[in-house]
Amino acid sequence: MTRSGNAAVLSFVLPGMGQFYNGDFLRGVFWLIVTPGLWIGSGGLLGWICHVLAAMTAHGRAEKRGL
Repeated sequence: MTRSGNAAVLSFVLPGMGQFYNGDFLRGVFWLIVTPGLWIGSGGLLGWICHVLAAMTAHGRAEKRGL
């Protein structure tokens, strides 16, 4: 699996972990805080969207940086 694929899977398992894996500490903290907040605040509806977005952005950032 490529590094970008690893980042996506890590972020899908735990939002923010893929960003940490890519070296984007502040982005990782953002997703780690925002995603659970939306899971709880919206009763799960927006949590899924945010969870998938975290994985997509981790993958995209890894691809953009050539990791």
